[in-house]
Amino acid sequence: MTRDYLEKFLEVQPDSPWGLRNKAMLSLGYDLLTRRSELVALRTEDIAWRPDGTLQVLIRRSKTDQYGNGRIAFTSRRSAKLLEDWLEYRGLHIAPLFCPIYQGKAINRELTDMVVRRLIRESARKVGFDHSIAMAFSGHSMRVGAAQDLLSAGHDTAAIMRAGGWKSVDVLARYLEYAEFNVWA
Repeated sequence: MTRDYLEKFLEVQPDSPWGLRNKAMLSLGYDLLTRRSELVALRTEDIAWRPDGTLQVLIRRSKTDQYGNGRIAFTSRRSAKLLEDWLEYRGLHIAPLFCPIYQGKAINRELTDMVVRRLIRESARKVGFDHSIAMAFSGHSMRVGAAQDLLSAGHDTAAIMRAGGWKSVDVLARYLEYAEFNVWA
């Protein structure tokens, strides 16, 4: 899910509490290069607002960080604004950053990681993708697309590895394998 897809997916979210949450989830997931499990594990206390209008986010644990050392990641101003809109609706009394909404009310409970995959696929269908193409998107698509966009924007391997929490160039290379990047342009 590259930036072009992200833009389209954000546009098709409903004007509702679910739309507020979905926009914040999609934008944060992309900016933070998170796995879906990392995204739904975020807690309100993991977010710090920065003076430049962006966010600093603590990703406490991941598949490759089993000891929970965590990593710090940063967001765009847009993600910060979308999260601010979501939190204004949701309230600050709920621990999970993203939570279910029942009868228009935010519930103090974590989402499952399956919600992220479903959100991405449903967004692809709303944009107009054929069912088989929409189903090819996964909860990992934000991580892959953002890494490819960072490469295309001219960021070096070290910066991309830092942004996504990769420890191995070999693993990052698999994410960047299909990136459209013309070294001659």
